[in-house]
Amino acid sequence: MTYKVLITDFEFENLKYEEAVFTESGLNIEFVKAQCKTEDEVIAQAKHADALLNQYAPISRRVIESLGNARVISRYGVGVNTIDLDAANEKGIIVANVPDYGMEEVSNHALALLLSWARKVSLLNNEVKKGNWDFKACVPIHRFNNQTVGVLGFGRIPRRFIEKVKPLGFKLAAYDPFVSEEDMASAGVRKMELEEIIREADYLSVHVPLIKDTFHLLNADRFSQMKKNAVIINTARGPIIDEKALIEALEKAIIAGAALDVTEDEPISIDSPLLHMDNVIITPHSAWYSEEAMVELRQKAAKNIVQVLKGEKTPYALT
Repeated sequence: MTYKVLITDFEFENLKYEEAVFTESGLNIEFVKAQCKTEDEVIAQAKHADALLNQYAPISRRVIESLGNARVISRYGVGVNTIDLDAANEKGIIVANVPDYGMEEVSNHALALLLSWARKVSLLNNEVKKGNWDFKACVPIHRFNNQTVGVLGFGRIPRRFIEKVKPLGFKLAAYDPFVSEEDMASAGVRKMELEEIIREADYLSVHVPLIKDTFHLLNADRFSQMKKNAVIINTARGPIIDEKALIEALEKAIIAGAALDVTEDEPISIDSPLLHMDNVIITPHSAWYSEEAMVELRQKAAKNIVQVLKGEKTPYALT
């Protein structure tokens, strides 16, 4: 039997890691490469596919209902906001992701953004390059043990982030309605409700998935409740933050700053005020990246498909 596997879209130079996984599987796989941007393009390409390998192309309810043979949709990455999970579940299609490939990288990047802001490294670097050799450009800086790092979410990545932050002396708090106070306490973290952590955090690091309930979770109302010295760190998904409200909060000094690896629209518009603020650090959705993480991501995404086609259970199934 020949299985048709469609990669809906990709930004890699080649697909050698995926092809190696499929070749070594022992299955007869026809690997079809596409660069779909729209629902219609996915529908046209995927109608007879047994499996979809997805990066950014939209896998909406309309797309899923058009699939004739698909047994599995595997997505590169942790987030599955490109895929309608309810529609896939209703049709009996397994959706799988790769939740652990970039755990070290993303937690390291969040830590780097935290430290850069806490010691104002980026600001001082820019000032020195302007000819201003004066520590007063970064006033005030406070000792870590007088500040609280709050974390939204308590999954793999934020737990690893907390492990790395803990030795630095920060007070630690987390919000996650699905994790017990005892579980957090065992990691040396105080459990807080959302409104409490919004009020108490000096640094608020975002690690929740983008779902209906977290869209614009951080908005004008929440910014107004934060400390004036508060800094938001986001290595999750851009739309978790209402970007227009964030810009206003930064312009009016309602909060002190932001360190963002993700933005509401990507790539960020060159006209965005965020690009012209000294109290904002932005990186180009790169937190996930290392050479090793990229290979792991691609191999595991392909293995999800092989396991399902072989009738095996993938540990990363979401539906």
